[in-house]
Amino acid sequence: MKAILVTGGNGQLGTELQRCAWPAGYEVVAIDVADLDLTDTAAIAAKVAEREWAAVINGAAYTAVDKAESDLVTAWAVNAMAPAAFGKACAEAGIPLVQVSTDYVFAGDKQGAWEVDDPVAPLGVYGASKLGGELAVRTSGARHVIVRTAWVVSAHGNNFVKTMLRVGAERDTLTVVEDQHGTPTSAADLADALMQITVRLVEDADAPTGTFHFSNAGPTTWAGFAREIFVQSAARGGAQAEVQGIPTSDYPTPATRPANSLLSHAAIGKAYGIQPRAWQDALGDILDELIGANKA
Repeated sequence: MKAILVTGGNGQLGTELQRCAWPAGYEVVAIDVADLDLTDTAAIAAKVAEREWAAVINGAAYTAVDKAESDLVTAWAVNAMAPAAFGKACAEAGIPLVQVSTDYVFAGDKQGAWEVDDPVAPLGVYGASKLGGELAVRTSGARHVIVRTAWVVSAHGNNFVKTMLRVGAERDTLTVVEDQHGTPTSAADLADALMQITVRLVEDADAPTGTFHFSNAGPTTWAGFAREIFVQSAARGGAQAEVQGIPTSDYPTPATRPANSLLSHAAIGKAYGIQPRAWQDALGDILDELIGANKA
């Protein structure tokens, strides 16, 4: 069996990686914080060395964006030093590393979608620490792929879709930020893309490496996303609410959010033939799981 070590096993992405239809002969071993302390670089090295892994997917991260502003030591330990330790260990073991990163490495001040080689300029601790992880992996000597993503949602864990459904069941009208632009990402679709990349890296020594972007396709705003959630939810007999758009300035947070999180899929399409589907279609699958099939 070709064993794939997956961190963040209890998270949205880790859950979906375990649900993926991996090819015959592959085994996913998903671990979480109870199994491995990501602030312990020696423990990371030992975990990678404990058996003959075929590859490592580091999907774990310190994702509490606002809390990171005051808890920067832990954020940097998990988001930068842990990838450094995984990179070193994977290089020594001669196995590929797939590292998940974020749109937060960008300043968000560009018109149009961010390309993989656009200048990075994180606005806060979370983005800076994730960029630190990218740099650590790139300089580790390990064969690697870094995949940046954004606005991840699914039928499990804590995410925007589940929050909207919960709050929408309690209130008739919601206010949601309308001047932050991006594209939702289905954790299931992201997991499928990572599976395809990982299998290529394992099977083909000449598989493309480097940095890529993955999200679902099509631009929206958080308010636009919320409106579509309620349209599709109502069609399934679920919660519905009116969404009023507000500016970011009306919803202050400790960490500054990028105004534009749109990610270009050009690189991942060229290298791996991955063409993401529309975010509205991916949302439908999530709502099917949460509410039930469309009743309309």
